[in-house]
Formats: sequence, structure tokens, C-alpha cells
Amino acid sequence: MATLRINANSLPAASPADSSQLRPGELAIAIGNPLGFVGALTTGVIHAIGPLRALGAQTWVQASVRLAPGNSGGPLADAHGHVIGINTMVASRLALAIPSNAVRDFLAAGPRGAWLGVSVHPMRLPRANGHAFGLVLLEVEPGGPAAQASLMAGDILLGTEEKSFQSINDLASAIDGQGFRLLRLEFLRGDYSRLRRVTVQLGIPNDGKDRIAA
Repeated sequence: MATLRINANSLPAASPADSSQLRPGELAIAIGNPLGFVGALTTGVIHAIGPLRALGAQTWVQASVRLAPGNSGGPLADAHGHVIGINTMVASRLALAIPSNAVRDFLAAGPRGAWLGVSVHPMRLPRANGHAFGLVLLEVEPGGPAAQASLMAGDILLGTEEKSFQSINDLASAIDGQGFRLLRLEFLRGDYSRLRRVTVQLGIPNDGKDRIAA
């Protein structure tokens, strides 16, 4: 998810619903621009609310709503038109949406609260230093916490000093929180023979000045 700021006033806003109150069988309405059809609407019902085994511990609003490329980022609403989730992808023939309560918590934490400033991709490793899974950094946002800690594109995050990563959700859990805090990460660079560690400062303004690396 990302927070965008728009230079405009008096815009109409959709009302969120409490996604914890959703029940299977309730009506679900998805609005988006699938395959270039602007403002298309499709309906279905809530199938479940919870995690999927193949996608880690993340909770999803799962609905029998037909989505296509162009629906991602659009709202999933209830019968009253209140937003119950943000459409994300399709898995096991079900539409998956980030619950509205998770969006609320994300906004409450602030744009810097749980921000590392990287794009990652999961990969399997040949048991490097005892790790079989890693997250390769595809991009590092200039001035972000990862860049300030001297992490670079191509580095492979293995986990924290307390826990190895098994999925992207483990990284999300590791950086989750509010306010200033330090996160100690283990990573590889260049080859698989040397395990490196770095301390990242989270929850700080993006001023590009502070740097702690090891």
C-alpha cells in the first residue's frame, strides 16, 4: 500500500466499514478499470476473512468477485457502499482484498511508520549460511531507511537476528510499528560465503543524513 497526497479540496470520499464485522455470504461489490473498461462494476459474495496458507499470515477479505488487471487498488464495498477492502489479486479463483481495518491501521501509523524503502522479490537459496530463503532487493529508495543503512540493490535479506524470513510477510511484520526504532537485519552481498548484518533506523524523517551500517 502507498499513501498519496493530492493538492485538492472538498473531494468526495468513500466511507470505510469495519472489516472485522464481515461474515461469509454478505454481498461484495468491486469497482475498477479491468482491462481498460473504466468504472466497471462486478458483484459476488464474501467467501471468508482470514489468511491463505500459501500467502503467509496476512489476513485477506476473500470474495467470489471476478477481478481482472485494472481492478487492483480499487475498492471492494458492501451492500451499503462502504469500503470493506482494497482489491489486490486473485488466488484460488477468489478475489483477495486488503481489509479496510488494515488500511486504517496503515494510515494511522503514518507514511514513515513502517517504511523500509525497498522493492523485494522472494528467492530460494542453496542453503547459504543455513538459510534457504531470501528477499533480493530490486530497488532501494534514495534517502530511505534502507539506503541510509547502506543497503543496495542486489543485496539479499535473510531475516532479523531473531528470526529468518520465510515469506515477504515476515519482512512486513519485522518493520511494522510506530515511532523511532532500530531493526537489525542479516543479509548477503556479492556471494553466499559471508553473512552480513546492518542496523536500520525506522520511523525517522527522510532527511538522508543519518546512517548506521555494519
